[in-house]
Amino acid sequence: MKALTWHGRRDVRVDDIPDPTIEHPTDAIIRVTSSGLCGSDLHLYEVLGPFLSEGDVLGHEPMGIVEEVGAEVTGIAPGDRVVIPFNISCGHCFMCEHGLQSQCETTQVRDEGMGASLFGYTRLYGQVPGGQAEFLRVPQAQYGPIKVPDGPPDDRFLFLSDVLPTAWQAVKYADVPPGGTVAVIGLGPIGEMSCRIAQHLGTEHVIGLDLVPERLARSTGHGVQTIDVSAVDDVPAAVRELTSARGPDAVIDAVGLEAHGAPGGKLAQTLGGLLPDPVARKVMEHAGVDRLSALRLAVEIVRRGGTVSLSGVYGGTADPLNMLQMFDKQLTLRMGQANVRRWTGDILPLLMDGDPLGVDGFATHHVPLADAPQAYETFQKKEDGAFKVVFRP
Repeated sequence: MKALTWHGRRDVRVDDIPDPTIEHPTDAIIRVTSSGLCGSDLHLYEVLGPFLSEGDVLGHEPMGIVEEVGAEVTGIAPGDRVVIPFNISCGHCFMCEHGLQSQCETTQVRDEGMGASLFGYTRLYGQVPGGQAEFLRVPQAQYGPIKVPDGPPDDRFLFLSDVLPTAWQAVKYADVPPGGTVAVIGLGPIGEMSCRIAQHLGTEHVIGLDLVPERLARSTGHGVQTIDVSAVDDVPAAVRELTSARGPDAVIDAVGLEAHGAPGGKLAQTLGGLLPDPVARKVMEHAGVDRLSALRLAVEIVRRGGTVSLSGVYGGTADPLNMLQMFDKQLTLRMGQANVRRWTGDILPLLMDGDPLGVDGFATHHVPLADAPQAYETFQKKEDGAFKVVFRP
């Protein structure tokens, strides 16, 4: 089969590799019909190479048609149309039963001290082949796959794999009070969808911060009050101006470690990328730093007693944070990988009748899998209006 594989920093290729097969009775094989390109994939493209091996298959936002199931898989059958959550969870362990599927005890990567396995996301998360491919082996298929109806195009359901539950959790974790205000830092796919979900759930005042004109225009188009952070001298002051000089009740950081404007973190990441992989892994595991400009801004602008919700991915182990400010402001921080199956029951009904979250027109680019290497470069450089890319194997 054809699959997108990692070969080095900013070097991904479409290779011919063996088709996946059933390895365990809880496996399924799907024929991938669509697979999203996520901002988190850019971390692999740019930063996390020391935790990848040449030939690793990328991608964690797939959906498709079931081709084969293992003996213990009864909820889906060949021919069913399914979306595959990016985290791999069993549904019956302590963590899954408490709605923490991203911490599944059955698939935890204990050798690395990490949570549940993820598709296409480094040895830290199990080195499970990903979904930017023609076929995909799905472990824990007795629980994970989300069955969806035939009929609507893939884009109606595809974002159940990651974008929708990640943004939904970000808003839920933000815990915006009735009549309150939320600010969203970063209006990429997760931030933009967080704005839409916050509005859908009744938040009347949503503020969006970004520096990409197309993203600012997209959010402004549905009632978000936007701030171009590249056009104001004092971003916290601009936010306070919109919030009775107090700051928003909650801030969602939808940027994570790829933040612009953090040269110290960028330098450290670049230097790490120049080290031999075994050395770089040790450095990142014990002294890694992130570009923290977005998180620092979130802490700065949120009101006292407010909540910061982190959906952007961070990977540093030695990040310097202003604990004095966080403690003094009495902040609540909530964060973590989305617990996809926890939120499916809330989100799926919204996709069955109408399109209140605008998923049908959410993607800007649909490209063949053969064009994936160029799509990665275009998306990473924010060229050609690339906002959300979907591959069609």
